[in-house]
Amino acid sequence: MITLAIESSAKPASVAVFSDGELLGQFFQNNGLTHSRTLLSMVEALFKNLGLCAADIDLFAVSRGPGSFTGVRIGVSAAKGLAFGADKPVCGVSTLEALAWQTPGGIICPVMDARRGQVYNALFEWRGSAPVRLCEDQAISLENLAAELKTLNQPCILVGDGAQISFDYLTAAGIKCHMAPALLRYQTAYGVALAAINGETAPSSAIDLEPIYLRPPQAERERA
Repeated sequence: MITLAIESSAKPASVAVFSDGELLGQFFQNNGLTHSRTLLSMVEALFKNLGLCAADIDLFAVSRGPGSFTGVRIGVSAAKGLAFGADKPVCGVSTLEALAWQTPGGIICPVMDARRGQVYNALFEWRGSAPVRLCEDQAISLENLAAELKTLNQPCILVGDGAQISFDYLTAAGIKCHMAPALLRYQTAYGVALAAINGETAPSSAIDLEPIYLRPPQAERERA
């Protein structure tokens, strides 16, 4: 089975192709260019380098949130369009679950900067060859996250674009934690592919794929 994975939920953009569990290729970019400009160009270049086309893909996988509202919409729209055109299934996975899959070992604490003093977060524990979810995806303040981690009484690995700000706060609060290596710290299509192939979400038709934001957009919050 050949899987094309897309990740655009935060500042980095990434695409990857897996074949029967083997990573064939991945493009990763973290220079701030808009995903509407870079994402499909990376897909096209990766296809060209691997000698593939959309019709060769058996499953399209994408990070459907949480994350940047615009970034998530771009990634989901790209995956839906490609899957519709190829008449193939699509699998939308949690960005936080994808981060856990790319960071094996111990208690994994994915954290994405949600602004306004919050992070998008979930907790996972690696048991055997897979991460097991300990809590649902949530938007949470660093203060409340520190309180939750204290109850675990175990060191954790921070991964995601909110790792640095979380590390600074949590260590000051006396929480034992460390950051994943820089190569594994950011959201990647590699993690999305692993979550889609092995994780908790079943593939569906492209028409059923929807983003997950966890909280309303800022304009709606201000209006309320």
